[in-house]
Amino acid sequence: MVLVSVYRVTVPDLTGRRRLQLWTLGTGFMVNCRGVLDGSVIELIIQSQRGSPCECLPVGEFVLLVTTTMSFSPGLVGPPGGTNIQEQRDRWERKRSRTAKELVQTEQRYCQQLELVTTYFVEILKAKGTLRQDIRESIFSSIKAIHSVNQSLLVHLENSYFGRGFDQFCPHLHHYTMYADNIYKARKALTIQLKKNKSFRRFKKLQEARPEFKSQTLEELLQLPVLRIDQYKHFLQDLTANTSPDNPEFLQLSSAVTAICGVSQRIQDNTRRHENHLQLCRVQKLLKGRKTKVLAAGRWFIREGWLKVVPRKGAAVKPKLFFLFSDMLLQAKRCGPMQLTNRDKFAGQHAYPLQECIVEKVFGHTRSQGGLLSLTFPKANLLLMSCNQEDLNDWYQSLSSAIGKLQSKETVVHQRDELCRRPLRSAADSENTPSSSSNNPGRKRNKVSSETSEQTQRPPSESEGSAPKRMKPSDAPEHSAEASTSSCMIL
Repeated sequence: MVLVSVYRVTVPDLTGRRRLQLWTLGTGFMVNCRGVLDGSVIELIIQSQRGSPCECLPVGEFVLLVTTTMSFSPGLVGPPGGTNIQEQRDRWERKRSRTAKELVQTEQRYCQQLELVTTYFVEILKAKGTLRQDIRESIFSSIKAIHSVNQSLLVHLENSYFGRGFDQFCPHLHHYTMYADNIYKARKALTIQLKKNKSFRRFKKLQEARPEFKSQTLEELLQLPVLRIDQYKHFLQDLTANTSPDNPEFLQLSSAVTAICGVSQRIQDNTRRHENHLQLCRVQKLLKGRKTKVLAAGRWFIREGWLKVVPRKGAAVKPKLFFLFSDMLLQAKRCGPMQLTNRDKFAGQHAYPLQECIVEKVFGHTRSQGGLLSLTFPKANLLLMSCNQEDLNDWYQSLSSAIGKLQSKETVVHQRDELCRRPLRSAADSENTPSSSSNNPGRKRNKVSSETSEQTQRPPSESEGSAPKRMKPSDAPEHSAEASTSSCMIL
């Protein structure tokens, strides 16, 4: 039997939107709420804080059915020695006050930093005409609108209207979204102007030397709105967790958490796409010439590394550099030392598409040194060897994951196309359907003309008594091109 000491309770209502959360005190076990079953019966799971559920207790994970009342009346809610509800409320209120105070202080500092950018850069540059309007908008984007919105938010936060403040702030989050989508273009535009525009470079240096900036650069200040969104997410989560469900601000803060998390997720996706683009550009620069195209829409870089290719005829194994992407495996070799201009580059040899690839472990199932991977393509086979067991396992997992995601995506698209395709009416069905064609000669003529048009449009192989016709290379069916893409491409 496990005794659990409860020291925090959030009493839910019967709608299932609010949760009952229980934490333990000094026992090393944690109690989580799975949901309201019916009435006041709560399904709880007890698990250990020391490890996974299967390691916490001899029975692994088990479920308790606890009957409790839905009220905030003072009294003991746990076993003897537990604290009462009023003390829980006081503890929540202290945590909420600390979070609110920190939020207001950081918001004041944030608005001051935004004002530095808008006053000493945006307004002065607009008045002096040092930068063109399109360049100025590319660098600073919507930071002026963000400053205006956050000034209104700061007024509500200083008056302790947190729910109302963020409720009015969230409809203007599109300014942050626009700013986050433009942040990498802004960095590039700023870098170009600092290299080419001498007057702007001198102006930036003079403004950053002001005592108000406190040794902060323009690049650091322009990054603040993107970082502030993540701070808002943590602040709002803490405020919501320490706000009573009966508080009128609870729903406003909860909806604000959802909206802020959406913008935060978008920023993270933009960061991942930018980092992936940088990786693709790096690989493209490593390859000699322009024949091998690495930059492609929807392509993701996964990993790279050296593997030894085992030939079929028993020759010596040769190390090759492989680049794994979300849709293909690229094999490359180092350029010869005689090529002075391409001494540090690689030449692409084969590009293996992953649509119909099958990867298997030939050796390396046990904890031996290294192993062998077998990759089967429609028109090619690869045997890849590595002396590092961990590296081989990473390659196997990466290849299996990439192939599985690619094939599942194609299956979904294929099923969607089949659902969207309208069924064609067969000739047999059209003959079996009752019609008044015998009574109407006009309809019969239309039917005969449609049948003759179908015969003219029918391929030569389907027409009766016609010799097979040779097709030009330009008239080849499209499926042959699709089949060629599934095979390996020799670069």
